[in-house]
Amino acid sequence: MTDALDLFADASAKGRLARVVTAPGLAGALAALPEAARAHARDGGFEAGPSQVVILPAGAGADALVGAGAGLSPFDAAGAALVLPEGDWRFEHLPAGWDPTVFAMAFALGGYQFTRYKAPRRAPARLIPPEGADRAEASRVTHGVMLTRDLVNTPAADMLPSHLEAAVRGLAARFGAHVDVVTGDDLLTQNYPMIHAVGRASADAPRLIEMHWGEDSHPRLALVGKGVCFDSGGLDIKPGDGMLLMKKDMGGAASVMGVAYMIMQARLPVRLHVLIPAVENAISGNAFRPGDILRSRKGLTVEIGNTDAEGRLVLADALTRAIEFDPDLVVDMATLTGAARIALGPELAPLYTDDDAVRDALVAAGQAVDDPVWPMPLWGGYDAQLDSPIADLSNTGGKLAGSVTAALFLRRFAREARAWAHFDIYAWNPAARPGRPAGGELLGGRALWRFLQQRYGG
Repeated sequence: MTDALDLFADASAKGRLARVVTAPGLAGALAALPEAARAHARDGGFEAGPSQVVILPAGAGADALVGAGAGLSPFDAAGAALVLPEGDWRFEHLPAGWDPTVFAMAFALGGYQFTRYKAPRRAPARLIPPEGADRAEASRVTHGVMLTRDLVNTPAADMLPSHLEAAVRGLAARFGAHVDVVTGDDLLTQNYPMIHAVGRASADAPRLIEMHWGEDSHPRLALVGKGVCFDSGGLDIKPGDGMLLMKKDMGGAASVMGVAYMIMQARLPVRLHVLIPAVENAISGNAFRPGDILRSRKGLTVEIGNTDAEGRLVLADALTRAIEFDPDLVVDMATLTGAARIALGPELAPLYTDDDAVRDALVAAGQAVDDPVWPMPLWGGYDAQLDSPIADLSNTGGKLAGSVTAALFLRRFAREARAWAHFDIYAWNPAARPGRPAGGELLGGRALWRFLQQRYGG
């Protein structure tokens, strides 16, 4: 797995020299080259497009030029990791405004390849971290993102609830964390009825996975991740094309694991509590049904309007459990609604919270690390759409404002939290972009990590 990669070359390595060229700076960069090198770049069609590479002839003053398009983000040059020849590379004079640590992390992420079932096509170029880069920070963030990508990219046959539990135990063992798991019918005796109901139809038993790490004297932080390892839709079955990406419906669980890696590797002074309700939403004779009434851990009853709105059910029991410990902050991450994708597409992480300070800090953190977070409204006017005539609430809120009503559903179970934030993420890149290959992605997680560093003084 990619977690074992040696991401960066030593700072003392000589390496080969590459220069980042933005489209606005192309003319000046070419003019500074010797005539032969300038002609070579032009003949090769070099236009400084994002991650476009041209290898220069000897005597050019640099070994390669790497395009960065408009140069708005360090990610614009990150795809060069799999275009530059293998070996160690150093960069000088990054574009103005680029954070060298973010560039180092982005470049390493550009070399990501999912190798569990297929050998890599080549080794990525290794970066000699540029001056001013925090190598340790870039490495921990990159490893956390790659952990999330690996988990999301793994097909459901190898990432069912039992496999996800094994992945959490492996992460915990690495950092000396403690894991508790409640499995199968024990979910009923220990009062997690909605996790049990959603997952009971699967041959791989549902479970609540909890990981604890850190000192009791530190502020308590709860991270809750939706772990629906495959979502058939249940009895409200999805069409075939709607199931093609449902291995990624545990992207929330994978995301909080990636962030937890960063927290533990940096030894952030928090008492970390990770909660993952891990289920497969399958179909069998004992599957939960439309019209059923489920009782939650909190005691609220929920009418099932659609069995394909299952993620909010398992999250509700897990959120209730998290808040019983009175944490300083609760954050949940979930691939919850298609409506969020319609609203913001695959590149923005929708954020819901009633706490203005948390909202503003998360948005600013996302801007700082090129991981955009977009605040969404917890609009109370839509709360009535969750009403049920025979239960405390319904698990569906109608066809309009689906991401908002899903967040409002979760808020019913998070009201007692001191502070709560919800990410309705996609966890997937539908098309490759520099530094962000097609497939699983930690969307909003780097922003969350920067926010947590600022909040807890790491």
